[in-house]
Amino acid sequence: MKLTIIQDIIHWADKQSNLDKTQEQLETLAGKTDLVILPEMFSTGFCTNHPELAEDMEENTVKTLKKWALNYGLAIAGSFIATENGKLYNRGFFVFPNGEIATADKRHLFSMGGEDRFFSAGNDKLTVSYQGFNIRLLICYDVRFPVWSRNVNNEYDLLIYMANFPKSRISSWDILLPARAVENQAYVCGVNCIGTDGNGIEYNGHSALFDFKGNKTASAPDNETSIITTEILKEKLDKFRQKAAFWKDADNFTINL
Repeated sequence: MKLTIIQDIIHWADKQSNLDKTQEQLETLAGKTDLVILPEMFSTGFCTNHPELAEDMEENTVKTLKKWALNYGLAIAGSFIATENGKLYNRGFFVFPNGEIATADKRHLFSMGGEDRFFSAGNDKLTVSYQGFNIRLLICYDVRFPVWSRNVNNEYDLLIYMANFPKSRISSWDILLPARAVENQAYVCGVNCIGTDGNGIEYNGHSALFDFKGNKTASAPDNETSIITTEILKEKLDKFRQKAAFWKDADNFTINL
């Protein structure tokens, strides 16, 4: 499967500018990739205290995502600010090339940034099957919580984190991504943004793909708008899991939500 990382500046609270820019980028990828991964809150930035930016599943952002997937023949993953039953969610999405969409909401809300004051936490994990891979999508702060990320009995093959992970803590991001790959024996892809947001927080990217041994196989340059396409092979992962079946010795546990 070919996957593409888009690392870019997110225009603060400006949905139309972000949607226009993303469309231009996706146009160049039609026929060249299977899956495009966008940063967390790709259409707004990390605007936790802007409820007016939230949309339901029938509004423009979701309609646009579905149109892009259909028009360009590729899947798209990311997150946006969603509203449902009067509550706000940081909603992860996976849009298939046929326009179908699967979603789940961010579990670990970033209290240091006030996300928990405005948003509600999700209780479900987003896992989809696509191009022969089982894919798990989690969001930013979730990367710090290995129990929530745990790959039980190889239920996923590719783990994706969409993020707005700040420059001040990027060394943790660089450590956590390959750690999640090694402990879960899966490919791990982290997609972050760059630039400075409306709160003055700096982001420098460090978007990257790691293989199931924790080796970095693709990465975006610091502070640069980057569109990087690479390929992952299910056969290589399956062979490694058979040879090094560490997953069989994993502990059983229950998550209390």
